[in-house]
Amino acid sequence: MRKFINIDRETPMLLPHDLREWVPEDDMVHFIIESMEGMKLEQFKVNERGTGSRQYPPEMMLELLIYCYANGIFSSRRIERATYRDIAVRYLTADTHPDHDTIATFRRENFEAVAECFVGVLELARTLKLLKVGTVSIDGTKVKANASKYKNVSYERAGQIHDQLEREVKELLKKAEEADSREQEDGQTLPKEIAHRENLRQKMEAARREIEERARERAKAERAGYECKVAARENRCGKRKGKEIKPPEEEPKGTEQVNVVDKDSRLMKKNKRSGYEQCYNAQAVVDADGAQLVLGARVTQCASDSNELAEDVRAVPESVGKVERVLADSGYVNETQVQALESDEIDVYMATGAESKQCRRKYDYRPEKAVKGEARAVKAQWLKRMKAKLETETGRALYARRKQTVEPVFGIIKHCMGFRQFLLRGLKKVAGEWQLVTTAYNFKRLWNLKMATE
Repeated sequence: MRKFINIDRETPMLLPHDLREWVPEDDMVHFIIESMEGMKLEQFKVNERGTGSRQYPPEMMLELLIYCYANGIFSSRRIERATYRDIAVRYLTADTHPDHDTIATFRRENFEAVAECFVGVLELARTLKLLKVGTVSIDGTKVKANASKYKNVSYERAGQIHDQLEREVKELLKKAEEADSREQEDGQTLPKEIAHRENLRQKMEAARREIEERARERAKAERAGYECKVAARENRCGKRKGKEIKPPEEEPKGTEQVNVVDKDSRLMKKNKRSGYEQCYNAQAVVDADGAQLVLGARVTQCASDSNELAEDVRAVPESVGKVERVLADSGYVNETQVQALESDEIDVYMATGAESKQCRRKYDYRPEKAVKGEARAVKAQWLKRMKAKLETETGRALYARRKQTVEPVFGIIKHCMGFRQFLLRGLKKVAGEWQLVTTAYNFKRLWNLKMATE
């Protein structure tokens, strides 16, 4: 006779269950809880007065966010569902169930505690002798913003829409007055239409102000360079007339755009094969000595990486160690940035972009005519020195670590953890969310390293 296990869903459990028996001993939830208990985090935002409903312990809420982010659960509503459906999450919350609004508010208001935890997990890695800061790899990746690229509006178009809506509001107000005089039964339709158009008009006005502010800031930043060029021209040519040097313009161009949903995000090209998307540029400084932990995480609005090198290195907490060598690709080529690091006695190994086609040609079996162009010549002296340094045996061995350390981190975050789009809006909140993502990655990575050594 065939034998089947009896499935009885009607009989209740006779004794209270212990959730620890249902969670495997090698589950990461145990490691996160034990690690967080050893950290003294003080930057939580809590209701000190004790008024209103009882609060969830902030340490537990942060553990909940880290564990869920590490397992690819980012939405506050999905995290709330996980407190009912996921046994490990249910154990972490001790069978309590924070609602999605509580989770979203906690995440939005406690990025300072996340920054503390980011440093704490790196210090824990040093204590476990799994982290040795010395050589770091730096790279950036484009992550989609929580805004559509179709919500961008140009300065000129925003002005046209603003004027059109202003005329429509005046016409609707006139109709509303006529409706009031006739005492029509439905007196709510016109006021709603007026409110809708007035709201759009204010958005267009705010968009134009944002573009104007950007233009003023850009002109201010370019003013010093303009004055230097003028002074150099006067010293070289005296009073002789030459080609006029145009001063920076404070007035925005009509084609300049801003996103009305997330004004801090920018249109960026994610890679050579894809089109433009509304994105942020997420930067990561990764340990290249073996641990492959993220030592520094920040977000920039600029699509190019050329001005981010020094700031990325400064994002590494001093308490975890001093950076000695930096590995970066040709996207970071910037003499001023390299000089700033070298003045701090940090050795930089950076691709110049001149050797890439020559290196590829060794394994390129296409006919000669199919290879477009030759490697561009290096003219700047500092680039020649950098190129010569990379051609040494030590330079090649060090630079080979870059793609083996930083690029897999982005692959794990995007493809394994599933984080491909920010949920929050605004540069400050997005930067905090990126630090939360990298903190969850560090916990996941440290847990794997610890399991491998046991």
